[in-house]
Amino acid sequence: MIALSTIFKYLSLIGSFAVVGNLLAMGFLLFDTHGKLSTSAQKLRTVLWISALTWTVGSIGTIVFTLATILDQPLSVALDSTILRSFITQITLGQYLLFQTIVALFVTLVSIRLNRILTVIFLLILTLIGLVAPIFQSHSASSGSHALAIGSLVIHVVALSFWIGGVITLAVLDPDDRPIAVPRYSELALWSAIAVVISGTVNAWARLDFKEAWGSAYSLVVLGKVALTVVLIAFGYLHRKNLSQRNSIDWKGFARLIFAESLVMVATVAMGAWLSSNQAPLRPERPKFDPALAVAGISSPPAPTWSRIFFSYEPDALMIGILITAVAIYVKGVMVLTKRGDKWPVGRTVSFALAIAAIDFATSGGLGLYAHFAFSYHMVSHMILGMIAPIGIVLGAPITLALRTLPQGRNVDERGVRGSLLAALHSKLAVFYTNPLVALAFFDGSLFVLYFTGLFGSLMQSHVGHLFMSIHFLLAGILFFHVVIGIDPNPRRVPHLVRIVILFAAMSIHAFFSVALMSSTTLIDAGYFASLKSPWLTDLLADQRIGGSIGWAMGEIPILIALVATFVSWVKDDSRETKRIDRNTARAAAMGQPDELATYNKYLQDLAQRDRNEP
Repeated sequence: MIALSTIFKYLSLIGSFAVVGNLLAMGFLLFDTHGKLSTSAQKLRTVLWISALTWTVGSIGTIVFTLATILDQPLSVALDSTILRSFITQITLGQYLLFQTIVALFVTLVSIRLNRILTVIFLLILTLIGLVAPIFQSHSASSGSHALAIGSLVIHVVALSFWIGGVITLAVLDPDDRPIAVPRYSELALWSAIAVVISGTVNAWARLDFKEAWGSAYSLVVLGKVALTVVLIAFGYLHRKNLSQRNSIDWKGFARLIFAESLVMVATVAMGAWLSSNQAPLRPERPKFDPALAVAGISSPPAPTWSRIFFSYEPDALMIGILITAVAIYVKGVMVLTKRGDKWPVGRTVSFALAIAAIDFATSGGLGLYAHFAFSYHMVSHMILGMIAPIGIVLGAPITLALRTLPQGRNVDERGVRGSLLAALHSKLAVFYTNPLVALAFFDGSLFVLYFTGLFGSLMQSHVGHLFMSIHFLLAGILFFHVVIGIDPNPRRVPHLVRIVILFAAMSIHAFFSVALMSSTTLIDAGYFASLKSPWLTDLLADQRIGGSIGWAMGEIPILIALVATFVSWVKDDSRETKRIDRNTARAAAMGQPDELATYNKYLQDLAQRDRNEP
């Protein structure tokens, strides 16, 4: 049973990695033709279809054999329609595996007719989400420090998919297309390899009991995987050494090296499939049952103090990975501008850096830790993520920086990464989301959906729920403040008066939400905070009302600041417009042309003269 389960997990992994590699090559590595797939990229559609079909078959088999393993029953029992339906609709692991299978099937169905670069990018994002979804209910999710274990494993798998999938795709590319794809992939492979090593080390440290692990079959497979990873890094070094000789690259030798590397990667994936099918020697459980550890994956912290809030740290590896990636890309962009001789305002960089620090504090810092255990601290975290950090991100102008530094097309027909971003910014979807009413609905309307429908209690029960809320708060805030005070390009121009009206509406709606929360006589967390049994939190309803008052106070101040900034911007724009008109008038006078006022007076005189001449 375990052997068959490992085989299907291997098919799922190798198929999904190949899908990622193919989509990566089609969307970023190979040429495009004005935003559409080039002939070289279209050749990969058949490979993509085979890879997606392999992923689909592997995912279906994984569902069945995972269920049989959990039940410890023959395969015939797992294939019973009632039992199988219950597993994929009522059990969280089954739901995630079903979601992964649906994504794989969707990619299979659309792969043959794939033609546009933006669609490829969308499929790549969807594939990565489907690939990592079951991780949130994997062995890592059942161990302590699960935010660190799960996040590091997600980063590990995503980095592996870029690294291994890219090599597999390079192996099947036509020899004429490799010189086009390899230089870009080389940079990505380097950072992917670094992420694989670091995330794998962090995950092993967070999960494994090293005293019990050594000498077991699990440890031997881990050591084998580490050895193969070292071999792959050596392959990467040889690739970069070969590519550094731009005038005399041995492409035939490179092809043989790629083929050998792909075989090593296939073996590495097989080891990973075996590791995911077997329970690791985990760190020993605490002798005393800890309800907080069982529910939230974090041991209940002591009563909050200022020092504990500011200096405690419970790392959420996935959020940290996202923030590090964002900072690395931003810094890279600033360095590109500096090397080019252009200047980037220091204030924008400082604003972006402070926003990143605030996000880390609200998710992994002491505030993020206590946000798991008390609604009041959750609301402070929510306000930082949804109100304060987005202002810093928006004032950092990341889209403007990207448009100035992203690579353009490598020939006259290629849209390139920068062109794809421009196309996305001017798409109908972007126009829809940047509508002020839509931005307001996401910003304030989602508060009522989240906190007054029972959704909040459900999301608080899992790490993926916490992650969803954090990302939602952040993106909703970024969208709203981008529309209102953003300095990045916007597909629609919003008049200042409309912005002010939207800000007043947001202030009123937010105040109404906070008052409703403060006036509530029932808990909205569906028993989540009570289940943690924190000894320092006794009155949950009072804490909920404190959270409502915090939301009111912290929510109004950023909106007031945005209101003042919008008014100042309005005055400055009017001043600039007045100066522009004055310059045009002076220029016209210098050229002997009448100004606008003189032209208008002449028009009125002509009308009066015509009235006098009429009988």
